[in-house]
Amino acid sequence: MDDPVAEQMRTAGTAFLAALTAPARAGAAHRFDDDAARRWLEYRPRPRPGVCLADLDRAGRKAAHRLLATALSPSAYAQAMAIVALEEVLDRAEGWRRGRHSGDYWVAVFGDPARDDAWAWRVEGHHLSVSMTVVDDQVSPAPVFFGANPAAVRYAGRPVSRPLGIEEDLGRALLDAMGPAGRAAAVVADEAPGDIISATRARVHAPLEPLGVAADRLGPGARALVDQLVALYLDRLPPALAAREARRLGGGRLHFAWAGPTGPGQRHYYRVQGDDLLIEYDNTTDDGNHAHTVLRRPASDFGADVLADHHAEAHS
Repeated sequence: MDDPVAEQMRTAGTAFLAALTAPARAGAAHRFDDDAARRWLEYRPRPRPGVCLADLDRAGRKAAHRLLATALSPSAYAQAMAIVALEEVLDRAEGWRRGRHSGDYWVAVFGDPARDDAWAWRVEGHHLSVSMTVVDDQVSPAPVFFGANPAAVRYAGRPVSRPLGIEEDLGRALLDAMGPAGRAAAVVADEAPGDIISATRARVHAPLEPLGVAADRLGPGARALVDQLVALYLDRLPPALAAREARRLGGGRLHFAWAGPTGPGQRHYYRVQGDDLLIEYDNTTDDGNHAHTVLRRPASDFGADVLADHHAEAHS
């Protein structure tokens, strides 16, 4: 098998379906060619395809977590679990009115991981969406969305919980390291958009304009921080997948753009774009305490790359 992560996903996906009761399996299992359900990204509290973790027994829930863990590095899995736990914090802050709960996360499997050459899966709920597509034992790993509300919980000015703090801090460090000329090119708007630009769209028409500043126009310190920022998002993936994605991006031109004020505690947004890469971050609601982040591959989301290779080989 070319990709060890693909084998891990296949094993975990098969075990997940086997752990479910017949009614739960009927909710979780979908056809691979159901594009409307498979090409899906929804990070708001909305109805979604799949089976809900809250409706599963312990064995089913643990099997779902094991499947999710095949797609994430240990640090990213910890971020994901912190995001899930924030649903209870947010529900308390809202006076328990909306009934948010940490079990409101859904798993959907497309195709049969035990038998099919092409299959996919997703774990998704409020502020978490992880989609993986496996074709001919190659994993296509996007989109991966992490959000946090509240983005930071503090005690006496010190953070108690800040799941996406590194994403914000590294973006700010990059902006600070650019110098006036670099910042003038990078800051593309005085006000941040209301959300990430790619939103919940199944397909992103990239690149997003304006591009901002080209990384190769920056000094060595700022250029190194661009690479660190990209690596931070790629390292949400298991090491083998992250290394493959980094090699795929090698040599491509990157651009960084910022929108909104540059001081802390204000609504702000940034993005990094490259060849088949889109990273977006925003902290633009609840007075800059509600963050969204996403790693996308505009030409390859939801397995478009591996599916194209599969069809080309099948018809050659």
